[in-house]
Amino acid sequence: MTDAWRMTATEARAAIAAGRLTPVALMESCLARIAEREPDVHAFAWHDAPQALAHARLADASKPLGGIPVAVKDVIETADQPTGHGSPIWAGFRPRGDAACVAWAKAGGAVVIGKTVTTEFATRQPGLTRNPANIAHTPGGSSSGSAAAVAAGFAPLAFGTQTAGSIIRPAAYCGVVGYKPTYGTISRMGMKIMADSLDTMGCMARSVADVALFAGTLSGRDLGDPDRGTEAAPRIGLCRSPSWKTAAPETVALMERVAGLLAKAGAKVSDRELPDRFAALEQAHPVIMNMESARSIGWELTTQRHLVSAGLREKLEPLLEEPGELLDGALAVAKGCIEAFPAAMEGLDILVTPSGPGEAPEGIGWTGDAAFNYIWTTLRVPCVTVPAGTGPKGLPLGIQIVGRMGDDRAVLAWARWVQNAVS
Repeated sequence: MTDAWRMTATEARAAIAAGRLTPVALMESCLARIAEREPDVHAFAWHDAPQALAHARLADASKPLGGIPVAVKDVIETADQPTGHGSPIWAGFRPRGDAACVAWAKAGGAVVIGKTVTTEFATRQPGLTRNPANIAHTPGGSSSGSAAAVAAGFAPLAFGTQTAGSIIRPAAYCGVVGYKPTYGTISRMGMKIMADSLDTMGCMARSVADVALFAGTLSGRDLGDPDRGTEAAPRIGLCRSPSWKTAAPETVALMERVAGLLAKAGAKVSDRELPDRFAALEQAHPVIMNMESARSIGWELTTQRHLVSAGLREKLEPLLEEPGELLDGALAVAKGCIEAFPAAMEGLDILVTPSGPGEAPEGIGWTGDAAFNYIWTTLRVPCVTVPAGTGPKGLPLGIQIVGRMGDDRAVLAWARWVQNAVS
């Protein structure tokens, strides 16, 4: 089946179970697609086709992810492939074991197809990856290679991590589904953690059912089958958020169109803005992210400083001189907003908000603005982005579905409902 690379993970899983497809045939199709497009896309930091094919031959098709190729972001440790963290400091580094999430993916039958490009320590200095929809544009970041790999058909599933907007934004820019679970749902053991209070493990795929299957397998949770649908329409709050000032014209138009389509599909739609106190997260989030990150790469800054990019040094080193009370204050702001968020959503099932300010920016020197993502990351709530059309340059746009902490199964089901309504 030469076009098997087009399949979603759940479609491929069903075909393998029915005997219409084998893990080897699926892997061969993905590898052929990589050979065709990777020279332009540059999604991989490490890719060994013979190794991937050898592992596909050993795949247990009876397992939940049996034979499904998975791409792993290169801030996540893998024992049989290098883990470089997007930095020359770690070039060629081979950990003794896999990160917990990779180990559980393999235990679930998945086959790692390669390591995907990340920005430096998932925070700065973009790599060479380009957007498959238009290689003159960024795929977003920091999960640049993962989003591009899924969008280009290199793998049905990919790992991403998010500190600000590093899953949701690149997934939206590349036109795929991105899922940032509730904080802590998927183990971070074996991940290069930068901001401990924020960093969240998640995933990307080409369908909502795929990310539910993948994340459920990794976390040992039953996240349901979003494709089964829901019995009733949701109560939706359209949330432009304090970041609305950054919305491009295509995002303003998208929100207007989405509001009409959701109401037409039967949802009870109303405007819902966050209380004023949430605006303080605009200052609190970067303090948390950068102060925690500066301390996290203590070894790199104190022993390998010359190999840390100038941009990252300029961003982080001044914060080492700031008093710890500054971080404590920012964490207190975040804690207060986390506690206040359930009341802010009273009477609603989900919020719908932009996934990004607009289309992917031109060029690969900047991965885009996380303005519509950092709030939800700081609040530790589940978010899903689904494709929702294209902008003026023909590049993908996404819409983001946000719910309460721990309500991931329902958020995924509603995300599928929203996708059906707006597509």
